[in-house]
Amino acid sequence: MKKDNHTRYAILGLLTTGCNTGYSIKQMIDNSLSHFWKISYGQIYPTLKSLVEEGYASVRITEQEARPDKKEYQITSAGIQLLQDWLQMPVLELPTEKNETLLKLFFSRHQGKVRTLELLDNHKEKLEQRYNTYKGIKEMIESRLSDGEDAVYWIMTLDYGLLTTNAAIDWCESAKEKLTK
Repeated sequence: MKKDNHTRYAILGLLTTGCNTGYSIKQMIDNSLSHFWKISYGQIYPTLKSLVEEGYASVRITEQEARPDKKEYQITSAGIQLLQDWLQMPVLELPTEKNETLLKLFFSRHQGKVRTLELLDNHKEKLEQRYNTYKGIKEMIESRLSDGEDAVYWIMTLDYGLLTTNAAIDWCESAKEKLTK
């Protein structure tokens, strides 16, 4: 069975938020989705082209002086239906997380405890930075965008990030305690 390309649904969803150029889509991805769904420019434009060819999006091209033509995309009614159909489908399996820290920790008997503690401290520091980023994004949404239709869903997504990141910070401390006993 062919694996579904969820990037197309992410881009369709972004078209519903007012992001209507490849650039604005990439900006929204970098500032929000990239914390849980990575999409590169190299994926955005071919996906947009495919969505237009399949009738799920339309494109309006505006000529600009001394600049490339501006392409503005809109989701079509067929695209909205495709997005809604995908949203109704159950998630069949949990994603597998690739985590270099866990991979190194798994094999850490081949290095000294001091180096393993440094690994855990470094990981915890990065997690704390991520936590503070999520907190800042949440505060910005609550103060500037709270009346938007998407805000409650964006906050729920951020809450997941905050809670799981906080749990990972706690795990770092627990792992360090096990190592030092």
